[in-house]
Amino acid sequence: SEDDLAEKMRSNEMLQKAINTYDEVASLPNVPSDLIKLSLKREADRQQFLGRMRGSLITLQKLVQLFPSDTSFKNDLGVGYLLIGDNSNAKKVYEEVLSLAPNDGFAKVHYGFILKAENKIAESIPYLKEGLESGDPGTDDGRFYFHLGDALQRMGDKEAYKWYELGYQRGHFASVWQRSLYNVKGLKAQPWWTARETGYTELVKSLEKNWKLIRDEGLAVMDKKRSLFLPEDENLREKGDWSQFTLWQQGRKNENACKSVPKTCALLERFPEATGCRRGQIKYSIMHPGTHVWPHTGPTNCRLRMHLGLVIPKEGCRIRCAQENRTWEEGKVLIFDDSFEHEVWQDAESYRLIFIVDVWHPELTAQQRRTLPAI
Repeated sequence: SEDDLAEKMRSNEMLQKAINTYDEVASLPNVPSDLIKLSLKREADRQQFLGRMRGSLITLQKLVQLFPSDTSFKNDLGVGYLLIGDNSNAKKVYEEVLSLAPNDGFAKVHYGFILKAENKIAESIPYLKEGLESGDPGTDDGRFYFHLGDALQRMGDKEAYKWYELGYQRGHFASVWQRSLYNVKGLKAQPWWTARETGYTELVKSLEKNWKLIRDEGLAVMDKKRSLFLPEDENLREKGDWSQFTLWQQGRKNENACKSVPKTCALLERFPEATGCRRGQIKYSIMHPGTHVWPHTGPTNCRLRMHLGLVIPKEGCRIRCAQENRTWEEGKVLIFDDSFEHEVWQDAESYRLIFIVDVWHPELTAQQRRTLPAI
């Protein structure tokens, strides 16, 4: 009743009362075990709802201690660890579950997910695959199709697209090629865009007109002894050297970074579609010869990505988005939707420098731009 009332009143205080009551159940005399299970499971769920991840973890640990042979509670505990970013304890929990119940699909997909995060690509595949094939509750999740396909692609296995197709059929992806997981339904979806289609022609003109200024400030930063460019850290490279210097992240300006490239930052301040894009970044990107970026997909369909060519070798650099390859040109902007699969090759003789500007998808309303959470 307290729980229902908390929802009707939208009261966290009342919800805390409900949580305390659920907790009391476990310490009452002669409580049927089914009631303890229900109460503590609900308590953990409501604690997570309030963002009290560590409290929820303690409740889940209590459940596992009281009912050690019930693997479903261990599975929930594993998720609890994942929610606070403690992959190593989550991994131990799923190893325990799989030793007790080798065919538990829920444990398999989560264990495969953790192995993939550890970059144990080949090892993750059978767990993700068998977990999805089990059809067990909690396995039909877009993240598992996404990571299984990605792992197969990295192993050079074309079966990846079978799983992407299945993920699409199950409603997790907008299409086989567009596999972002944080989406707004109904937005125009195409891999490549023209400036006119975006409606951001002023921004594109300004970037192309001032490309040498942007280039020169970028080169000056690049040449400093203390490099401000940081290596790409999302495990997207098969090989090579790729670094970035970020000016805006999640709609927040990096004041320190902008001190090094003041004219470029001043130029961008006029364009809130870019500086206010909380689901994107604005950054320089340098890629050295011998680099290959795995096929990958951005997290959201709410942005478009502009690439301004600054220093482009004559040949050897290309980008594929969906099924079409393009190349960069100095002083010209390429626009694509990075929620579609894309891949990059740098096989030139010298480095490639571009400037990346993410913008809100033009069909998002002003309200959506204000309220969509950052990514």
